[in-house]
Amino acid sequence: MGFHEVRFPAKLSFGSIGGPERRTDVVTLANGFEERNTPWAHSRRRYDAGLGMRSLDDVETLISFFEARRGQLFGFRWKDWSDFKSCVPSKEVTYRDQVIAVADGESTVFALRKVYVSGEARYERPITKPVAGTVRVGVEGDEMFEGVHYEVNLEEGEIHFVTAPDKDREVTAGFEFDVPVRFDTDRIQTSVASFKAGDVPNVPVVEVRV
Repeated sequence: MGFHEVRFPAKLSFGSIGGPERRTDVVTLANGFEERNTPWAHSRRRYDAGLGMRSLDDVETLISFFEARRGQLFGFRWKDWSDFKSCVPSKEVTYRDQVIAVADGESTVFALRKVYVSGEARYERPITKPVAGTVRVGVEGDEMFEGVHYEVNLEEGEIHFVTAPDKDREVTAGFEFDVPVRFDTDRIQTSVASFKAGDVPNVPVVEVRV
């Protein structure tokens, strides 16, 4: 799949609407009970970038970005302003935010993830597009340092340790991240007259698997 490691202008994604969607198959039985199942292990996010347009200059920026991606052909990074940190939005990222693994004494590569918890239920979301310069890593409560103890694969969302952490040690991480997406249309329709009147283009964006 074609993917460009470039972020959609953050000032234009601010104000957009969107969020996660799930696919659930629901079958109602003859007795009124239901059977529910899903073929998706992970949710998929959708957004509308059009609501972030505030001027004709913004529309020009959007069109340039759209043309450079060839419409739906190439994916890109998207900042979801409602969910872009390993911690809650009001706090600063720390290396203790997420437990991403328990070391086995041999592995040196660990995938980033974010855990969502509500009651006893939890969901582990793979993070494949961390933001450069924001990733912090710890082992059993001690902070490690990028370039000394580990490197970050920003295209895959992986931590590569120079030396494998000792067995049974918790590997933790904190980070900001983007969502891998593509345009969900091959057409953008704009009107100068309607835009000045307060109308904005519809620009659907959908998450992709990478």
